[in-house]
Amino acid sequence: MRRLKLYHKTAYRTICLLISIAVALCLWFAISSIPSVSTVFVSPVKVWRAFVKNVQNGTLMIHVRDSLVRVLGGFSLGFVCSVPVAFLLGWYEGFRAIVEPWIQFLRTIPPIALIPIVIAACGIGTSAKIIIIFFAVFLTMVVTIYQGVKNVDPTLIKAARVFDANDRQLFFHVVVPASVPYIFTAIRLGLATALTTLVAAELTGAATGLGTMIQQAGMYFKMDIVLMGIVVIGIIGFVLDKIALLIEKKVTAWQVRWKRSRRASHTTMKSKFRA
Repeated sequence: MRRLKLYHKTAYRTICLLISIAVALCLWFAISSIPSVSTVFVSPVKVWRAFVKNVQNGTLMIHVRDSLVRVLGGFSLGFVCSVPVAFLLGWYEGFRAIVEPWIQFLRTIPPIALIPIVIAACGIGTSAKIIIIFFAVFLTMVVTIYQGVKNVDPTLIKAARVFDANDRQLFFHVVVPASVPYIFTAIRLGLATALTTLVAAELTGAATGLGTMIQQAGMYFKMDIVLMGIVVIGIIGFVLDKIALLIEKKVTAWQVRWKRSRRASHTTMKSKFRA
């Protein structure tokens, strides 16, 4: 019965997604047919032709590959650094008092403003682009995870204290598991931030990459390639988000079961008291 419900739910979402894509394409065709904007907002047919051409000659694959290396490199570095910093911010008041003001200060600086400094320090290689993406991803993720650590249910902490749990046990057996949903939220936000920062990162002088492709095509008014690059970045972001969401569901399945059992026990207790 549960599998049948899951099947119907998946089918419903798939149908809704297909309808959404169809409506978007219809709007795209309608807008591109307006003479005043047709030269800028070209039709989906022209974008599709540009996509097929760039796939066949291998150009698009090179751009996608190099951009993914930069995005995943900056994201991975940001994730590895943000998790311990976020837990330290949420767990140690002294560390929070020293570091949090700097986190809030750096959040107001757009990554594009760092380009001259990064180029002067690292040149125009791949490392410069990874550093810019890392900067944006780290700040996004550290704030999100920190909120999760800070907002751990006090009931869980009190229950652990009742069983004489020390700080180490409390941290690893209560705080970390309770923060897992926030970590996955930070992962999804971090991936989105990495992709949105990609174009700015490739302003450092990249020869290849989706951001570079969009910039060069824009200079020569090749709007079909510009829109193709934008759509490809959107598709990559969509796929990465779905992968992160799928992993989150697998990892946090125990929390869903725990919440269901908790609701069931509360319902049973209420029925007993009413009786």
